[in-house]
Amino acid sequence: MHLLAKDITPDSMVEVQNHRRSRLRNPWACSLVTLVTTCVAFGVLFVIGQSFMTRQLDPKGCDMSYMRPSFARFSDFDTEHTRFASKYSLYLYREGGIDEDTRVKGVPVLFIPGNAGSYKQVRPLAAEAAYHYHNVLRHDENAIRGGKRALDFFSVDFNEDITAFHGQTLLDQAEYLNDAISFILSLYHNPSRSIRDSDLPDPSSVIIVGHSMGGMVARTMLTMPNYQSNSINTIVTLSAPHTRPPVSFDGDIVKTYKQVNDYWRHAYSQTWAIDNPLWHVTLISIAGGGLDNVLPSDYASLASLVPDTHGFTVFTSSIPNVWTGMDHLAITWCDQFRKSVVRSLYDVIDVSRSTQTLPRAERMRGFKKWLLTGLEDVAEKTLPHKEPKTLLTLEDNSNAIISQGERLSLRSLGQSRKPKAYLLPVPPQGAPEGRKFTLLSNQKLDSPGENGKLEVLFCSVFPLQAGQSATLFSMNMDLSGDSTGSTRLACKNAASDVITLPESTRESTYPFNTKEPFSYLQYDLEELAEHQFVAVVDKATERSSAWVIAEFSAGSESVIRANLGLRRLITTGLHLKLPVRRPMVIDIKIPALHSSLLAYKLKIGKQLCENNDLFTPLLRQYITEVYESKFFVNVEEANINLHGVAPYMPPPFRAKMSSNGLSLQIWSDPTCESTMQISLKVDLIGSMGKLWMRYRTVFAAFPLLVVALVLRKQFKVYDETAIFMSFSESLNQCLRSSLPVSFVALTFFAMSLASAGQEPPKQSGHWLPRSWSGNATESVIDYTKNDLLLGSQDAFFWFLVPLFGVICVGICVAVNYLALGLTHTFTLAYSLFRSASLRSEDGRRTPTTFAVTSTRQRVITTGILLLLVSTVIPYHFAYMVLCIVQIATCTRAYKLARETRSDANYNFYNYAHSILVLMLWILPINIPVLVVWIRNLAVHWLTPFSSHHNILSIMPFILLIETLSTGRMVPRITTSIRYITNILLFGIAVYAAVYGVTFAYLLHHLANILCAWLAALHFSTSSFSLTRLSRILEGVGPEGHVKKRP
Repeated sequence: MHLLAKDITPDSMVEVQNHRRSRLRNPWACSLVTLVTTCVAFGVLFVIGQSFMTRQLDPKGCDMSYMRPSFARFSDFDTEHTRFASKYSLYLYREGGIDEDTRVKGVPVLFIPGNAGSYKQVRPLAAEAAYHYHNVLRHDENAIRGGKRALDFFSVDFNEDITAFHGQTLLDQAEYLNDAISFILSLYHNPSRSIRDSDLPDPSSVIIVGHSMGGMVARTMLTMPNYQSNSINTIVTLSAPHTRPPVSFDGDIVKTYKQVNDYWRHAYSQTWAIDNPLWHVTLISIAGGGLDNVLPSDYASLASLVPDTHGFTVFTSSIPNVWTGMDHLAITWCDQFRKSVVRSLYDVIDVSRSTQTLPRAERMRGFKKWLLTGLEDVAEKTLPHKEPKTLLTLEDNSNAIISQGERLSLRSLGQSRKPKAYLLPVPPQGAPEGRKFTLLSNQKLDSPGENGKLEVLFCSVFPLQAGQSATLFSMNMDLSGDSTGSTRLACKNAASDVITLPESTRESTYPFNTKEPFSYLQYDLEELAEHQFVAVVDKATERSSAWVIAEFSAGSESVIRANLGLRRLITTGLHLKLPVRRPMVIDIKIPALHSSLLAYKLKIGKQLCENNDLFTPLLRQYITEVYESKFFVNVEEANINLHGVAPYMPPPFRAKMSSNGLSLQIWSDPTCESTMQISLKVDLIGSMGKLWMRYRTVFAAFPLLVVALVLRKQFKVYDETAIFMSFSESLNQCLRSSLPVSFVALTFFAMSLASAGQEPPKQSGHWLPRSWSGNATESVIDYTKNDLLLGSQDAFFWFLVPLFGVICVGICVAVNYLALGLTHTFTLAYSLFRSASLRSEDGRRTPTTFAVTSTRQRVITTGILLLLVSTVIPYHFAYMVLCIVQIATCTRAYKLARETRSDANYNFYNYAHSILVLMLWILPINIPVLVVWIRNLAVHWLTPFSSHHNILSIMPFILLIETLSTGRMVPRITTSIRYITNILLFGIAVYAAVYGVTFAYLLHHLANILCAWLAALHFSTSSFSLTRLSRILEGVGPEGHVKKRP
């Protein structure tokens, strides 16, 4: 011990202290832990980016659309009608060569462009509507009698306004559009502006089609004070974010979303229709799916807003004859898709009504007919509501009756060279195992009166008496030949219930390349209760390649429920072997697979049919929470990804007992007597890419957790040792202490949130009857329960908290060194162009020598800046200026520290640099509103937004940055007051992690409070007073001498 004591000399102790001091103040300090963490973070980021760009990508199948557009601007829609007339404009679309008359004549439809969108995006839809009416509907007498007329497409020029980032702009557009609707409806009352039939009622409502944020604007219109009651009853939105704002950087847009969504939920929670102001409204949300890289398609879901009776969400990959995903812009011009949308709109209009549309239930039926696959549980069959219109006469001795339970397989139609009917007996009602009828053919099914190759009828024995045929049946199909004895069947044609499926042959590649789609029929046995036979009529008169397969199958054979957990699926996968004798359609349900964060690989083994199969396996992947189906033709391998349960999404409007999860529906050739191997495995690398679209905002909020904890460590050490360590060294130390502890604590918090979210909701114990107390849904469901942390109620994803924590640490390290590099580059340039010293003769840093301007100039500049913020410019612009000022302060501070090598100057530089890093992380929250303001200046719209001129939102930042620009260091606090700094920074860290994604805009205000506290600490030790301020403004120097005036 004595020898050891002798070795520790005063010189060595001083050397150790100097080394420690040098290490603490070194701005470039980087420990091995920090280096490894950063490498891991960027490695994970690279995998996420690579997966997002190259893995689990849906194929693109849109055809280009063409048109000859012309627009008529309504110059008389001026300031007498709306206060936004100088900013926005209203146009009427007309298709060149077809419809060039600018007078209105049909049903008004208003197109609303999205964020930074153009009014010209209406062209594909409007052109298709003009062509469809001109070429088809106007020649159809039944359509004209049914109230079908041309669609008058109007569009609005918002000057490419940015609504995704700015709530007030969204409200302004909604107000303008309500004024526009009043003007549009007035056009139909004016004989000089309208050429509608005089016997038709004037329109009282307008159909709305909204793209992207235009869909949200459409829903907001119904909540505005200037909304004309019942002027909107049909809204179709394309890739619109209904549930959440795209980013939460603006407080107004977060509040607007909440108010609008609360209004819609409250309206549809009413027990009685008379209390629901939206009872007549139908809302259809169409999403593009995984190809949309602008907005997560999960946000298009209406499950938490609208009941199934008033709207639904469907993906473009589900729509018949479209069968492809679309990116955010392609959904406005995709040729196959615009045809489906336009036909659905024509299906729901009726000019004989003042509303210009059919009643709500019929509108919903029309949209489901055109936009859903027909395989959904909500799909309505027309067969039970029909009357028999066809009389089928057969020979008594016909041997074409298929035995009960046997399958009908016709490999080639027309073999008998004459029409022939095949009868499948309908099993008796009450048959076990829930049977259903399925039929598949590569031939179009004939409607009554058509002369194709195949017709399917559902028949009952009809003891027809002489003379009744002509009066009861519009069609008489006599296949009895010369036979004296015959059987007569009263039949219904099934063509109206045909489900179109993509063609799947050995030559097929993608579903959207289908030339001749398959025809598919599917009925539950209960829907065939009044029928005794299914008649498949082969009407081909010569042998052809057309085929048909029909059968009754039992539910126990056609439905396979895989009740295995997600963890087991990840470790072992799902492996199934389908038997040789199996139904044509197999439905595999996997309830555990419902998350949109996971992707899968599916493999189907080849069948041993050689080239003798009628068709190759056809796969439909689907979920039921929203109507998302994807088809895979000629499938051997498939990428499976879905938009099921997603982060931050509110729970469904109508709480469901359980989720059905992912389902896989497989059509396979039953004539190919071969087993089928199916395997499904999780694609871990492909799943990584799904994190980017769902968690982009995390990378703006979560790093503030790291920055706040680093600052907390810096202030703690400074108050204890008088050394303000560098940001880098503080981060090194936090990685060994507070950051791992914080990530572990947040992980357990996420798991507790997940377990609490899985508990069943508490039932209301109110003693009033339901009809008196209202709909219990509104009080039971908590729509904000997924707003916290990572927004997931699934405990399986607990690892995302430390994963994102590591990534954000790496990003913070990178931003820190980028800021250091920027500061050092400016310092070199500053040293070249300015050699003046920033210190006094004794080496100290004084306001007089360090500051660029005098105190008087700074006070005046600050006053002018605050005046401008309160009147003209948004505080976000002032924040940008302050960031630039702080970079200049750091540049001068580093130059001074490098020149003097003093601890005090290094303390100040590290302090100024840490404040700069904090401000850089707050900057992205302010930039979007600043962009909106600049955009408004570009279109000469100078009306200020009240919420952006609150000087209290920026004054603390101004005071602190102005104080730092004079070179003043924050004083050490050795009393218990220092814990306030600790608590503030810890609070910012917790808020950034827990609420940062949902309410990111509040992070600016929390940092503002911190700056107010730091500014108070600065002023607490200064000699500043109001008397001194007045002397400065009067031009009196600090020693009492009056300065000379020029």
